[in-house]
Amino acid sequence: MQPFGQVPAYQEGDLTLFESRAITDHIAQKFASKGAQLVTGEAEMKVWLQVEINHFEPASSQLGWEQVFKPMFGMTTDPAAVEANEAKLTKVLDVYEARLSKSKYLGGDQFTLVDLHHLPNLQCLIGTPTKKLLDSRPKVSAWIADITGRPAWAKVLAMQKH
Repeated sequence: MQPFGQVPAYQEGDLTLFESRAITDHIAQKFASKGAQLVTGEAEMKVWLQVEINHFEPASSQLGWEQVFKPMFGMTTDPAAVEANEAKLTKVLDVYEARLSKSKYLGGDQFTLVDLHHLPNLQCLIGTPTKKLLDSRPKVSAWIADITGRPAWAKVLAMQKH
């Protein structure tokens, strides 16, 4: 199903999708009438989707790898990689702090896929020393508390424990 032999992959009838953001976009649009409107169709939301994938995700996933997954696998954390990626993440979080002073969520005034896509890496970083970067920005910190406090996210975390 997935041409690169990885997860995720999604099949619905004749439709086969891969890449998590394409899958979440499809599901959000298909089931928009059944819950939160995660896709607004506004250009502004699309910009922030790109910011997440191009600026937040690379630094945050590398920090998760270094501070969570390497120790989990008995590997040594590379302090230089942590420092370099914290510097990158700092720049992103400064932009987020400014953005969140103008809107409740990154993509606008409602929770969207932009916010949803941040959840896995944020959840990972909350348990690391990098949390200091998140906590030092009041708007970012409030946004994180909001999106990680959503009942649906609590269900995801509960499922991971089983």
